[in-house]
Amino acid sequence: MKTKKIVSLVLASMLVVSSFTACAGGKSGNGIVDMTMFAAMAGKEKDEGNEIKELIAQKTGVRVKESWLTGQNAGEAIGSIIASGKLPDFIDGGDGSIQLYQNKLLVAWDPYLEKYPNLKEMYTAEEWDKFRQDDGKIYWANVFGNHYKDDTTTGHNGEAFWIQARVLEAYGYPKIETLDQYFEILEKYAKENPTLPNGTKVIPYTCLCEDWKYYCLENAPMFLDGYPNDGCVIVNIDEGADKPKVVDYNTTDTAKAYFKKLNEEYAKGNIDPDFAVQTYDEYISKLSTGAVLGLCDQYWDFAYNIMGPFASPLKASDGSQFRLDELGCDYVPLGLTAKAGMENQWHSYGDELNNASGCAVTTACKDPELAFKFLNSLLDQEIHDLRFWGVKDVDYKVDDKGCYYRTEEMRENWKSDSYKAKHSCEYSYMPQWMGMSKDGKNYMQPAEQPAEFLAGLAAPLKKCFEAYGAGNYADMVGSKYVVTETALPWYPLWSWSNGVSTDTPGGTAWKKMGEVKHKWLPAIVISKDFEADWAAYMDAYKGCNPQDFLTEAQAEVDARLKTAQSHGWKPAA
Repeated sequence: MKTKKIVSLVLASMLVVSSFTACAGGKSGNGIVDMTMFAAMAGKEKDEGNEIKELIAQKTGVRVKESWLTGQNAGEAIGSIIASGKLPDFIDGGDGSIQLYQNKLLVAWDPYLEKYPNLKEMYTAEEWDKFRQDDGKIYWANVFGNHYKDDTTTGHNGEAFWIQARVLEAYGYPKIETLDQYFEILEKYAKENPTLPNGTKVIPYTCLCEDWKYYCLENAPMFLDGYPNDGCVIVNIDEGADKPKVVDYNTTDTAKAYFKKLNEEYAKGNIDPDFAVQTYDEYISKLSTGAVLGLCDQYWDFAYNIMGPFASPLKASDGSQFRLDELGCDYVPLGLTAKAGMENQWHSYGDELNNASGCAVTTACKDPELAFKFLNSLLDQEIHDLRFWGVKDVDYKVDDKGCYYRTEEMRENWKSDSYKAKHSCEYSYMPQWMGMSKDGKNYMQPAEQPAEFLAGLAAPLKKCFEAYGAGNYADMVGSKYVVTETALPWYPLWSWSNGVSTDTPGGTAWKKMGEVKHKWLPAIVISKDFEADWAAYMDAYKGCNPQDFLTEAQAEVDARLKTAQSHGWKPAA
């Protein structure tokens, strides 16, 4: 079995390398330069001759073939690329970005930011400085979460306990605040509705534990105690935002209570028996059937991959047709807390700066000038509209006030995986905007256009929002605070921990902590003797010397706070 896994990883790495070495930096007969990009994330390939990709190529002179993770995690994939000596023109290394920098395989952005104002505009000078590596230069830019002017978020792209709208509708849209209430309604619905119309058996709850995405199981205690997503620790500000104190969320009373609850639900058969061993592809395949009633995950990790299947006609056991979105299988987020009545911070308002990884140009690129010019062009409003709205009168229309909108047919097209593969080209891991368009009327992306957002909702989803008085997904979560780096200068701390290396005692502890949690937490959920196994897990966890990591985390929080104070930051009144 081990040999088969090694062979599969080698084949996967060969696929990754071959997918971008075949045409890297080449020029086609029509003068368009073909470039390549690898993103260390799951993704879907676009068809050759993709229509909007060709339009963008005609306008920019560059066509980019994107490739994605296949059978490896980010670190393994980047390691394979480095070992091969064959790099794409563009890369987002994810957690492996630091390896690319350390091996001197990336082109510095600094000489190009002054030349290309669209790129420079993505961040303030202070924010760009946070991307600088120890040589003082910038080598990547994270492309997500940047709002042009105002935050116009309608979605909740982060983590939550998700539940299908039909489950809430069945019981009159009750108020769900705690894990007990959440699992009670999942269990009840599954017993009363054991199958889908096509006979597929319902799964009350599933979870992803593969590789680094085991956060789906691991970090809920941080949120349940009412804290925002710092990712690696709780930062307690009970004594004031100018006196932050790092706390380990893995050892709190809430953490133990959470895993004990999962253990009880697993014993009752309410948690997918395969949760601990399923791969990401198996997880997405399972969600795509509509059979899973609830899960805990980041929206971006699952939702975009199931939209196509949810909008596709299926045949019921009686021969009739149905659609999962029309059945009410779309998920809505719940901001659960350890106790009813607590305020939650599952949703973060405003932009989050992730300086640990992002889009980069590699030293293998034969024309870095053209590469940066292309990235800059992708932020031109005309090109940006092509990427996210599509082609005028084909993918959207313009009313007499100049506002963009889609017809129902257009919306259905953009839910179709096959249509998007041949027609849409988002270049999703390259620079992009959210927020208001530069015309002051429209929004950079359709999901944030208020009228379009509401029109695009399936009827059960719209009915659910209305029942809870929620205008959008963010409202549904019900977070109370505006959590940004302006309010909390260290936030989000995961932008630091994502880049921690084993060069320090804290980094070594962090790696060991992750390995121990990855091994023990699924076992804790499955355990037939929770108390004994929890004690054994805590012993193993303490053996990692977590205090070394916590000390370095506290130092990072203090350093970020000091920097903010030097720029005039003061705690909010």
